[in-house]
Amino acid sequence: MNNFWNFCYNLALSLWVGGISIFTFIITPVIFKSFDRDMAGKIVGNLFPGYFMYNLALSVLSLLLLVTVRPLLAKSVFKLSLILIACAVTINLFVAFKLHPDVIRVKQEIHSFEAQADDSPVRKEFRKLHAVSASMNLLLLADGIALLFISSVLKKP
Repeated sequence: MNNFWNFCYNLALSLWVGGISIFTFIITPVIFKSFDRDMAGKIVGNLFPGYFMYNLALSVLSLLLLVTVRPLLAKSVFKLSLILIACAVTINLFVAFKLHPDVIRVKQEIHSFEAQADDSPVRKEFRKLHAVSASMNLLLLADGIALLFISSVLKKP
């Protein structure tokens, strides 16, 4: 039974890393290459709520599964994994319930990215929020990769 829960834990981590990777490096660039800036922004904006909930659900699921596989892990490996997952859950909560609503609020003030001047205050605010969002996304990707590495390489002696 321990092997089953360990498999589930690794599957959740894989879906976490794979989901972020596919959305960030394949789906979003294809959308922005295929549509004008405003339409691409609307499409990706419509995908974000589901994407953020997906990431939050997988980080919470990973936390629950980590507790289940705890007996298979050395104490230090469990602690490190727990810290990384707790950080991910916190970041996902921040992104889904604070940062994303802030981005939506600012984005509503921009009627067209193509028509609005780059140096307008609202565009500057959007760029700042977008940079924070992109940084959080890459941090979550790195966090998931680290957890996969720890789970795969650092076994209980």
